[in-house]
Amino acid sequence: MSTSALVAEKVWNDIESTHSVSDEQLSTLHFLFGKNLERAMTIVDQRGVKRILGHPSGRSIFQVVSESKRKEEYLCFPQHYCACYSFFYDIVNRGEQLCVL
Repeated sequence: MSTSALVAEKVWNDIESTHSVSDEQLSTLHFLFGKNLERAMTIVDQRGVKRILGHPSGRSIFQVVSESKRKEEYLCFPQHYCACYSFFYDIVNRGEQLCVL
C-alpha cells in the first residue's frame, strides 16, 4: 500500500472513530484527493449517497447520484470499484492509487 493510501486510511479511521472532522483532516484529505474530494463532499451534502446492505452477508455497496445535471447513478463497491467516470479516468486510465468516490 502506498504512503498516500496509508495516510488516507489513517485519517478515515480517525474520522470514523470520533464521528467528526477537523480542519487538519480536511486539509490532508484535500491534499490527497483534490477535486475529487470537493465533488464527493458536494454529493454527500446533497444526500446523494445511499448505502445498500445485503442480508445475510452484511456486505455493502453504495448507490451514488452524480452532481451533474443528468443526475446519473453509479454503484460503488467500497475500496474496489466505482462505475463513475472519475474512477475510470483517474484509477484505470491514469493509474492513480486513490479515488474518493
